[in-house]
Amino acid sequence: MKHMFGTKINTDPEKIKEILERGVDEVINKEHLQELLQSGKQLRIKLGIDPTSPSIHIGRAVVLWKLRAFQDLGHKAVLIVGDFTGLIGDTSDKESERPMLTEKQVQENKKTYFEQAFKVLDKSKTETRYNSSWLKKLGFLEIGKLADMFGLHEFEARENISKRLKEGKRVSLRELLYPLMQGYDSVEVRADVELGGTDQRFNLLAGRTIQPAYGQKPQDILMTNLIDGTDGRKMSSSWGNAINLTDEPNDMFGKVMSVRDDMIVRYFEHATRVPMNEVEVIKNELEAGASPRDIKKRLATEIVSLYYNTKTAQESSLEWEKVFSKKEMPSEIQEAPGEGMKLVDFMTEHAMATSSSEAKRLLDQGAVSVNEEVVKEWGRVLRGGDVVKVGSRKFLKVV
Repeated sequence: MKHMFGTKINTDPEKIKEILERGVDEVINKEHLQELLQSGKQLRIKLGIDPTSPSIHIGRAVVLWKLRAFQDLGHKAVLIVGDFTGLIGDTSDKESERPMLTEKQVQENKKTYFEQAFKVLDKSKTETRYNSSWLKKLGFLEIGKLADMFGLHEFEARENISKRLKEGKRVSLRELLYPLMQGYDSVEVRADVELGGTDQRFNLLAGRTIQPAYGQKPQDILMTNLIDGTDGRKMSSSWGNAINLTDEPNDMFGKVMSVRDDMIVRYFEHATRVPMNEVEVIKNELEAGASPRDIKKRLATEIVSLYYNTKTAQESSLEWEKVFSKKEMPSEIQEAPGEGMKLVDFMTEHAMATSSSEAKRLLDQGAVSVNEEVVKEWGRVLRGGDVVKVGSRKFLKVV
């Protein structure tokens, strides 16, 4: 433990090793960062999140927990909500051009971002910024200077951009500007280290290129792995496969229980704070034939506990057991107006299906029940008090 101007900096080698390795894909420059962490100097650790949707999901929280780990050692967490970069749109992980959001959409999305982040970070030790406060002021001259530091060939070399160009898909000049903005953010907050997912590699490296032009040392960068969502694809709000920090405890628990068995260990490593030696034991238990369902219940309990508390997580576990194992009705069922409505219309009206054609398909497949009896009639008229169940997790009571 070292003191830096009154701030205690923890230089425990084991804690530093975990920061640099747990859930981490790549560190640039690892040796340099290790030396800095051992030096006892307080570092400025930057993380930027664009408010492209109203909720932060646990996939994006992987890097938030990494920021918290640096914070726990005594380093300064600098959290930037990209209300300007969110307008421009980052296509690092996209196979097509991301449409520009409107200012109104971004303002709406960002309302609770810091509040959600503080489910992970220590609010009293976090510096919070909006990047519109400096990016809005940049003029063409400054942007020209930034753009001069990069060649088009570097941008084209990125895998997803190269693929789109080969397929004849449009790549806008706006997309070329995004890494410059993220890199300039690092200058503005004087970042020593920037965190991000593996899909952010090019953007993170941009900061290292730009900082020396402003008399700053290039930041080290740490990239965390991405985790898959409930359907096995990369977790994304736009794909509807995300487990959100704002989900109700029972929903969060149920979503975790629905992830593939082969994702259990990866979730323990990236989405919980269970010590890695315990994660290794869990991995060995699964390989030896332990019940994935039982271990997944522990995983779901750990995740709900992180964002709520242990008591709530235990209650969610009991509720899941009641509804999904014993096939009983939930303790509390949300009510929705629908007396006299046709079942298909009720399902689409209350987002139990995305469209009437999907509602009809679910009915045909026997995935819909009313009062615990499977119903396949599209035109079934609902009465007050009817309980409609769609799939395994959606319940509504008709009023």
